[in-house]
Amino acid sequence: MTITMPSVNYLAIAPILVLLGGSLALMMIAALTKSRVSLGVATVTSAAVCAVATIVSVFQWSDVSSHGESTTLAHAVAYDGFGIVATAIIAVTTLLATLSARDWIARARTVGVEFHILLLAAAAGAMMMAQANDLIVVFLGLEILSIGLYVLVAYDRHRSTSSEAALKYLLLGGFASALFIYGAALTYGGTGTTTLTGIAYFMAHNFILQPGVLVAGVGLMLVGFAFKVAAVPFHTWSPDVYEGAPSPVTGFMASVVKVGAFAGVLRILIGALGTQATAWRPLVAALVILSTFLGAGLALVQSNIKRLLAYSSINHAGFMLLGLWSATPRGVAGTLYYVMTYAPVVVATFTIVSLRGGVNEDLHELGGYRGLARRQPLLGAALAVLLLSQAGAPFTTGFYAKFAVLTAAVDAGGAWIGVAVMVAASIAGYFYIRLVLSLYDTHDSAEVVTVPRTSAFVIAVGVLSALVFGVWPGPLESLAQHAVLLLP
Repeated sequence: MTITMPSVNYLAIAPILVLLGGSLALMMIAALTKSRVSLGVATVTSAAVCAVATIVSVFQWSDVSSHGESTTLAHAVAYDGFGIVATAIIAVTTLLATLSARDWIARARTVGVEFHILLLAAAAGAMMMAQANDLIVVFLGLEILSIGLYVLVAYDRHRSTSSEAALKYLLLGGFASALFIYGAALTYGGTGTTTLTGIAYFMAHNFILQPGVLVAGVGLMLVGFAFKVAAVPFHTWSPDVYEGAPSPVTGFMASVVKVGAFAGVLRILIGALGTQATAWRPLVAALVILSTFLGAGLALVQSNIKRLLAYSSINHAGFMLLGLWSATPRGVAGTLYYVMTYAPVVVATFTIVSLRGGVNEDLHELGGYRGLARRQPLLGAALAVLLLSQAGAPFTTGFYAKFAVLTAAVDAGGAWIGVAVMVAASIAGYFYIRLVLSLYDTHDSAEVVTVPRTSAFVIAVGVLSALVFGVWPGPLESLAQHAVLLLP
């Protein structure tokens, strides 16, 4: 029997191979050398791998711009601008998370190179989701991302809350994965294919009299993604996991998971099932309204900053879903711009939270931030800028990100949903501003913390991205608009 191997465009999957290769190399070095791999070597290696993946994505962009979009590996992987930009975001964010984690690992006195191995492997899974053109590849990337995160959440063996958070994440994450793969199976039953371009072609050339199986499949896949991005009412794991996980891991989860998950759901719902928007848009609208209002409302009553940021992340997920609800190229570009600018800001925010949390990660009460800007003006000002960007203050990237998805929704006939989320944004703005004002409180209780150079670099990148692209959004806006989905 002759086995025909599919043709492979190695440039198309090069960033994924780079991250998986780096993870494997670190694993082999740790296994085959007598001495323990130092933290410095592991950090530099991981950062270099992420930098190489970012550079490769630049060459990919040039190649796609010259020769157009395509698929490879028997149409299982898409090679297009959308996947390239999402891959670059993941690579850059993982680089920042690696540098942020370096100082936490040193403070927590955890040993071993496993953290960096898992971080690179999980990021490779997110990249698979971003470039997937097949439901099976989406699921494969989802599982690679999730399994690495389950272990990373439990990485702090000195804290029982870390293990408890990992168990909750494992149980609910496994449930979400089961829902997604069952939905993929039903979608295959309704269309006869698992490739996204094949599903789009089938839907464009066939009329389904009884679409119950397909609708159920789409609904289950959407629920699976809603679990991953912590959209209400599938958010219950998020506050406990955000609080229990090491702060650098929380920053990685809040950024890279959202990039990978939203890239995957945009490909499936817009790229493959765009013609069926009338069936899934009401479900997305419900997720938008619930996530924005509940995320903002429950954040008001939090006394722990990690739990507050967890509900803030839920609120942001609702805004990102607003671009999906629009079901237009402008909406896709708006969501892509949102995750592009949100990722470095949230990683930088959790870097400060990690520094303030101390060795045992137990100093996360909001009262401990009172007067921080008076004791450490630069650190307090940096946190204020990052929080204001997340609030959507003018002259920050958060403002334009919210504006982009809102205008896309209004143009798609969603003035009502735009008004609703603006009300939720006003509620969210209150707890952000309240926290910013407490940073400058005259009755200070914040202790002075040491800011190592690697953490300072991550914080500076987050602050500069929030301010520079807040007043000059043109380059990133243009990039998001040109990063179109691979449509049939």
